[in-house]
Amino acid sequence: MISENNYPWQEEKVVRHSQLMVSSYQRWTGKTLLNTTGSLKEIAQELFEADFALVSHGIEADPIFNYANRKALLLWELNWEDFTSMPSRRSAEELVQEERNRLLAETTAKGKSHYTAVRISNSGKRYHKEDGINWILIDKAKQKSGQPA
Repeated sequence: MISENNYPWQEEKVVRHSQLMVSSYQRWTGKTLLNTTGSLKEIAQELFEADFALVSHGIEADPIFNYANRKALLLWELNWEDFTSMPSRRSAEELVQEERNRLLAETTAKGKSHYTAVRISNSGKRYHKEDGINWILIDKAKQKSGQPA
């Protein structure tokens, strides 16, 4: 179910994106996302195999998911290729789009936001996300480049 390539964390762009998520999380929260050390690729693998769901989307006008760890792919019932080509708005039902948009705007304004939400999988299953956090990805040039959750 994950992908024809079951190891997206080995791709150089995913390794770089993983590092950006880890460093940006620490910047906004003062906490570490993972309690691990190792090479950049080892950290990317640990993030992909983490026991919490982690997703990220870009900064397009209609943001597209650009990352999901194994837990998130299983929750959404999608493989890597399908997930990373999906607009992030499709993760929430129409009824909660206004709240989702408010959350994304709050994250953009404050750098991070905490939330509880209901999301929907590819097959229509609903699941409850508790104690979630969205944060802004800041790259080396101090440019905003997306939002993980």
